[in-house]
Amino acid sequence: MMGSVLNRATADQRRDAADVVDDLTTVLALGGVKLPSVEVDWEHGRMTGCYLISLGSARPSELLRVVDLLREGLRYERLTYDD
Repeated sequence: MMGSVLNRATADQRRDAADVVDDLTTVLALGGVKLPSVEVDWEHGRMTGCYLISLGSARPSELLRVVDLLREGLRYERLTYDD
């Protein structure tokens, strides 16, 4: 009984977690990056009701590309909003 209540109560969080993983992997793929271990920590969520995203392990070259993409995005954001 308690499991089904928690299951209903966390349905939105589970959906949001899955959606953000999909969005993240899609955006990274557009930037030429694939992080092979990105996933929702379903077990943690089942135990706590709080769904976390595990970024897992990645090669330094992949993470360097992520850092470059973030820097470019920040520069663009500053140019766009500072004008």
